[in-house]
Amino acid sequence: MQGSGAALTRARRVVAAASITAVFAAVLAACAGSADPGASGAGDDTIALLLPDAKTARYETFDRPLFEARVAELGDYDVLYSNADQDAAKQQQQAESALAAGTGVLVLDPVDANAAVSIVNSANAKGVPVVSYDRLVAGGDLAYYISFDNEKVGLLQAAAFVEGVGDAAAGEGILMVNGSPTDSNAALFKRGAHSVIDDSGLRVLAEYDTPGWNPEKAQEWVAGQIAQHGDAITGVYAANDATAGGAIAALRVANVDPLPVVTGQDAELSAIQRILTGDQYMTVYKAIKPQAELAAEVAVALLRGEEVTAPMEIDGTPTTLLEPVAVTVDNIMETVVADGFWSVDDICTPAYADACEAAGIG
Repeated sequence: MQGSGAALTRARRVVAAASITAVFAAVLAACAGSADPGASGAGDDTIALLLPDAKTARYETFDRPLFEARVAELGDYDVLYSNADQDAAKQQQQAESALAAGTGVLVLDPVDANAAVSIVNSANAKGVPVVSYDRLVAGGDLAYYISFDNEKVGLLQAAAFVEGVGDAAAGEGILMVNGSPTDSNAALFKRGAHSVIDDSGLRVLAEYDTPGWNPEKAQEWVAGQIAQHGDAITGVYAANDATAGGAIAALRVANVDPLPVVTGQDAELSAIQRILTGDQYMTVYKAIKPQAELAAEVAVALLRGEEVTAPMEIDGTPTTLLEPVAVTVDNIMETVVADGFWSVDDICTPAYADACEAAGIG
């Protein structure tokens, strides 16, 4: 399989993405086509959901419960859930256990896109379809892939970052805290970000691929860069909210004031609150509910032995890519609150009441 970035570029030339409403309709029609889940010969009525880590708040807070709830709405199916805690070997064992138990479909968000090929191959050998969820596995025969336009995520981050830094970085520089080197999406975030930053005139002092998206690793690296570069740092591009939190912690410990512009991704509650207080400049909101629910609908259709459709393909795999949205202090109400991702009560706890009032949230 060729690199996922090249494949994505090729896919965009071939097929334009349809609306998510049309995708839902197509999958739901497929699900409605078989009243007897066992009639397809799919085997078990169990779907294995394999998520990569618990440090990224979205997986336990949103992806898992939303996926399980949608499966329950669609019929009497079981979800066998496992979290790999950012350990590729552990995820391999979890997948092997699920396959040995006779699960009918794997929904896999890989810790390591390359290592996960062996999971897909094992599932293929047993005739078990695999849905690549959020991150694209680097090979094997995949039944479906659902994620976001991840190169656009990086582009949105960098565009907001460049605007936020403005003229402050003239003659100085920025740090880039990228994602995990084993995450296929991280390479796309970085590519999208560099497509903007490289043409912006900003000088990259140093950049770092954060092992396992670990915020402590990000904090440690940024602390070292502060010791080396000091006041020359006028911005920190952070690829997600967890690494942003690590970067901000390092800046706080070093008594950097004012804080430089810091980006993020995933619209974690702590990040939204940091945006309100000015500690973080922006994040990227990805509508996890439609992603998790579509994955559940696809998995149920596959469990029933039905054909699923998608608005595009990547290397022959039916693919749906959802649209990310940049969030700053100016559009919190129109994005994460309007979608019910976070409520005003979630955000505006007593410690953030004044910041919410100043931002017009309430």
